[in-house]
Amino acid sequence: MALLRHIRFKHVFSLAVLLTLIAAGIWRLDDVQSLWQRYAPGGNAAADKSADKAADKGPGKPGEKSKYAGGRPGNKDMGDGGGKPTPVSVAAVVRTDMQLTVQALGTMTAMNTAVVRSQVDGVLKSLRFTEGQQVQSGQLLAEIDSRAFEAQLNQALGQLARDNAQLLNAKLDLQRYQDLLKKDAIARQQVETQAALVSQLQGTVQADQAQVETARLQLSYTRVTAPISGRLGLKQAELGSLVRAGDANGLVTITQTQPMAVVFAVPEMHVPLIMRKLKSGQALTVQAWDREHKQKLASGRVSTTDNAIDLATGTLKLKAALNNRDGQLFPNQFAQIELQLDSLKNTLVVPTASVQRGAQGNFVLVVQDDGTVKSVPVQLLAVQDDSQAIHADGLKEGENVVTDGADRLRSGSKVEVVKAAKP
Repeated sequence: MALLRHIRFKHVFSLAVLLTLIAAGIWRLDDVQSLWQRYAPGGNAAADKSADKAADKGPGKPGEKSKYAGGRPGNKDMGDGGGKPTPVSVAAVVRTDMQLTVQALGTMTAMNTAVVRSQVDGVLKSLRFTEGQQVQSGQLLAEIDSRAFEAQLNQALGQLARDNAQLLNAKLDLQRYQDLLKKDAIARQQVETQAALVSQLQGTVQADQAQVETARLQLSYTRVTAPISGRLGLKQAELGSLVRAGDANGLVTITQTQPMAVVFAVPEMHVPLIMRKLKSGQALTVQAWDREHKQKLASGRVSTTDNAIDLATGTLKLKAALNNRDGQLFPNQFAQIELQLDSLKNTLVVPTASVQRGAQGNFVLVVQDDGTVKSVPVQLLAVQDDSQAIHADGLKEGENVVTDGADRLRSGSKVEVVKAAKP
């Protein structure tokens, strides 16, 4: 029993010492774990002592400091000056012309949209179009039963003829009365009364003529024609149905898609340059691409701008007219828009992958003759595909910049070029 109390006291004392050392920060966790395994119940202190002796007899001469002394073995920083060179890919800086473009998301809109409605009530007699057809302005699209309107026109013509006859007879009587008045054979009052009747009948004839024109116009409305040129949509009325002038859907919708308009927004920082070019009459070229930016859909030029900048986004809306002769563009279609603002002549160009961003701004890593890299601040000018136009005081044409592996480097790091590519 005394021996058991001695062992328990030993374990409690050891645990208290370990906790004290940990609190004091003297031992690391790995050393505490090793000591606990050595003296914990069931631990193999003898095996640990043998391992320590074997480690003391490791490679190296007696008294020589181990290469792992002072810490665990680990990989050295690949980017420091004394380590192994870091493999990188590079590309040469070139001097060429670059187009200053702005990327935006645009929405296709029709130049004009018209809902074709009947202007008179009647039965739809015939449809003279095919859904989706391209039509020209004035082309016949549908016919409405015109018999009622023909009857109204004939009635107006008959009334006009009757009143014309009465007017002609009144004029003849007035002429005779005026001759008799010259011979003092008739009272002047009778002549004046006849002249008033002639004027009254002239007004009646004019009203009849207006009725005839109205009836003729109503009759012409039974032939529904296209108000604008464009593409037809789906029909909204069936043959033989009763159509009315107040129908909201009408007969069919026409959208003018040649040319097609596209609306997009550009940052307000580009607005001064855009306005200068538009006021001077210079064309701002626009290209429309598909969502993946692989296929060119159409090209055109800016036609107008909005009258205010959007406060929420800080952008200005622009409208451009695109050539759509092949009919590939549709209203409400989305497209990637490239607006060409300016052309940069003889400027430095590097791959976009070589441009790094840090706390001090944008920079590139230039590979020097001694195999080290240096950081060169750059100012971004324009981007086109995978090429970036820059302005940099410490960069020359023909120098190599790091395009891959720059995340492991800093200024002065040693590198090994494993791949060279053109920007």
